[in-house]
Amino acid sequence: MINTRRTKRILALAVGLSLVAAACGGDDDTSTPSDETTAPDETTAPDTSDAGEPDATTPETTAPDSGDMPDYSAAAMKITVDLNPDAVWEDGTPITVTDLQCTLDAYLNTPGSLSTTGFDQMLGIEQGTSDKQAVMYFATVYAPYKTLFNPILKAARHADCMDVSLDFEDMPPDSGRAFKFSEWSTSQSILVPNENYWGDAPAAPQIVMVPFGDQDTEKAAIASGEVDYIYPQWDPGFKEVGTDPAVSIDLQFGANYEGFYFQQSDDPQNIGPFADPIYREAFWKSVDRESAFQQIYVPIGGETAELLNCGPITPGPYCPDNAAGPFANSYDPEGAAQLLTDNGWTQDGSGMWVNPDGEVPQVRWIINTGNTRRESMQAYLIPLLADLGFDVVPDNCDAACYFQQRLPALDYDMAMYISTAPPDPAYLTASFTCSQIPTEANNYVGQNSGGWCNEEASANLAEADTTVDEAARAELVQNALSLMAADHHMLPLFQFPNSGLWRNDQVGPPEVMAANTNNYMAFARSLKDMQDLDGDGQVVIGAEQWPECLNPITECANSSWYVWTVSFAVMPGLWDTTNGQEFVATDLLASEPVVETL
Repeated sequence: MINTRRTKRILALAVGLSLVAAACGGDDDTSTPSDETTAPDETTAPDTSDAGEPDATTPETTAPDSGDMPDYSAAAMKITVDLNPDAVWEDGTPITVTDLQCTLDAYLNTPGSLSTTGFDQMLGIEQGTSDKQAVMYFATVYAPYKTLFNPILKAARHADCMDVSLDFEDMPPDSGRAFKFSEWSTSQSILVPNENYWGDAPAAPQIVMVPFGDQDTEKAAIASGEVDYIYPQWDPGFKEVGTDPAVSIDLQFGANYEGFYFQQSDDPQNIGPFADPIYREAFWKSVDRESAFQQIYVPIGGETAELLNCGPITPGPYCPDNAAGPFANSYDPEGAAQLLTDNGWTQDGSGMWVNPDGEVPQVRWIINTGNTRRESMQAYLIPLLADLGFDVVPDNCDAACYFQQRLPALDYDMAMYISTAPPDPAYLTASFTCSQIPTEANNYVGQNSGGWCNEEASANLAEADTTVDEAARAELVQNALSLMAADHHMLPLFQFPNSGLWRNDQVGPPEVMAANTNNYMAFARSLKDMQDLDGDGQVVIGAEQWPECLNPITECANSSWYVWTVSFAVMPGLWDTTNGQEFVATDLLASEPVVETL
């Protein structure tokens, strides 16, 4: 059996971060992407150009009040940001340029930083007319600049903004929004109004968030009124809960997508069977996605949907033709068998494919335990793949283990997760470019947890981030995704629906509860306006996954449930996202920033 693995990144983080037990969890999104961010239900999420270590040619950033005067004559873009003069942290101290500088330093330099993309395009920040005005200089015309600086760190909290890896072990982040934490633990969190918030006070006396280990318990909790609101991965069983007139359901299709990913790094420390391009292509052509779609997705709401063929993105201007694009018609088992045979592979007595060295590769397929949809997918596809000669075994662990440990460490062969994508396609740069593969050489920085490296695709995505013309930008992104299909790195499955359920006799109003179901920031964007209707003094939210660490810079931010329940809930940002997949300036800004190309 071929089964070489590496855990060095996990060990490095365990030493450097002292993570609690299983580390952070994320449904299965990546915030990108990621259930898992950025991506991501799984890798979110929220989180964009080439990264890795800061470019050696990029000048070091310096504190705005340091007295140094860096040379920005080579800058291609300048953004002047005026912060709200009333904006303060929860302790009443002003939010200033120093906090922006600290955030930049932390993303670029903290060991295990999830992503440096975008920040690595910055030459530096200098103070303008006051400590409330930041002048940002970029080495390129960086189109997705609105993806940066959400969240923002409080500089005064950190002894060294160049390394904040150990700075969130004992308490959650500081607030610059309407709520602040009065309690956070692995069993619940409590948000209370931030008395120093400069905007309108929140409607609810407090927000309580509690975790649920499985969807059956979650359904029972909303049905009984134990919780006021849940934001689950959609399952047909929630329709039964919605037959109660006191339970409202909002279902929207947006920027969430589920897919298969084939870890193909050629690093000796994490090499697996998909590092072999012949085997990877044959396997890719042997996955019957249409059959799996009918079996798994149609019962959960896919009756009026279709198989996703865009790649790691949903239909829209950046999709390289969902109906007939490079991911379409991928299933070709006869072609797969011929490809292997032509390259010296044979089949043993049990029908398994044997490589020219006489070995049967074994594919470790990881999902998060307790996710019945993914468990059903494994139960359905593994026997079909075995019939075609591929030895695939489940190698699952809980959400915290999966999304916060093994996925970032590339400790798997095949993964399945949902990504929650932000409105701008710049998340693809963070998730799929060569420089974002975490390695020992770059201090394990980066969000490319699939190990895919195609220099042409990386160049296309980097150019897309510096291209203002939308048509030209879309073409660059489509080219990169077509190259991904040609390299057989992933297979898209389903544009996944977002769902929100609430007790309309306990929380409201309905227009608030349904306002952000499809938002990248999800219910975090609605917290301030949720009203306690039953008079119990709180709004209780059930969390389908629970973060087990609190650092917004490192792997914790790979969990969509971390960003929804922690960083987006309290940490300030320059831009938020909307339910319509757009960016909007927050009340941290005194005015719309001035963007100049130089």
